[in-house]
Amino acid sequence: MRRISKLTRVAVGVASLGLVATACGGTSSDSGDSDSNDRGVAIAYDVGGKGDQSFNDAAFAGLTKAKDEFGYKTADIEPTEGETDADKEQRLVSLAKQGYNPVIGVGYAYGPAMKNAAAKYPKTTFGIVDSVVEGKNVASLVFAEEQASYLAGVAAAKATKSDVVGFVGGVDIPLIHKFEAGYQQGVEDTKPGVKVLSQYLTQTAEEGGFASPDKGKAAAEGQIEKKADVLYAAAGLSGQGVIEAAAKAKVWAIGVDSDQYKQPPLAPYKNYILTSALKDVGGAVYALSKSVQDGKPLTGTQTFDLKVNGVGLSESNPEFAKVEGLKEAVDKAKQGIDDGSIKVKTE
Repeated sequence: MRRISKLTRVAVGVASLGLVATACGGTSSDSGDSDSNDRGVAIAYDVGGKGDQSFNDAAFAGLTKAKDEFGYKTADIEPTEGETDADKEQRLVSLAKQGYNPVIGVGYAYGPAMKNAAAKYPKTTFGIVDSVVEGKNVASLVFAEEQASYLAGVAAAKATKSDVVGFVGGVDIPLIHKFEAGYQQGVEDTKPGVKVLSQYLTQTAEEGGFASPDKGKAAAEGQIEKKADVLYAAAGLSGQGVIEAAAKAKVWAIGVDSDQYKQPPLAPYKNYILTSALKDVGGAVYALSKSVQDGKPLTGTQTFDLKVNGVGLSESNPEFAKVEGLKEAVDKAKQGIDDGSIKVKTE
């Protein structure tokens, strides 16, 4: 029977991981059935790739921490435009053949490819972020995004003056619905009557919903025209456009996945990033790497939620503490989620 476990946290928070490091690796057209497991962790990026200041960069931070701590080789591979599941599978198989262990697919899109690659390399530990894949040697790294988004909703409700707030989702899929559901519930529970404007950029990832800052900016500008003064984006690289539009209009933005207030490329807009809904992808990558290094590889579903600090809300911007009642409301919400008195919706 596949083991299902609640992960005991062994990683540092994504907000405290450095994002400046270099690691690279190539893919090979070769495939094989031998395992040499003499290298370290390898990650294959989701749409948007490295440099999104969010989801993928958080994964890279985890890889960098593992590399620095364990002193082994690493690889991080970019996606290609219009690639198929077969292309993804070839990438994962190539990394396993080269001896990387664990091999981690960053994003739900790696699901079908991961299942096949893991079956071909049973001695290699595979990990997938944001999806559940069956396999004796697969760790499914999933998060309670709705909990972090609930806290973001609490923050939005406390910060809004117009009683209109916005949500921008990258792609209209169940994963992003979790972000929207938690956010809306947090807003409604905190300040009934606040209007939440929701918009998805695309129906599929292939249309650029997670990789088009221009689309994010246009959506945000439309919501701002409708009086939204707090905007929360769960849209990967596209979220940078939302943040830019918010800063230009001098309204609040709420970041996602990483503490975007601290991201150097977003420094021109940082004063308008009130907070970020954190999702410790870096911690998950590091935790799986450490488990393999320790000879006790994690498998099954590993859940990162508020109880293990796998999700949360940043307080880096000094303005966070200046919004009346905000910190108290967030702390109360955290307690409610932790003790079960607040049940956060996922859709």
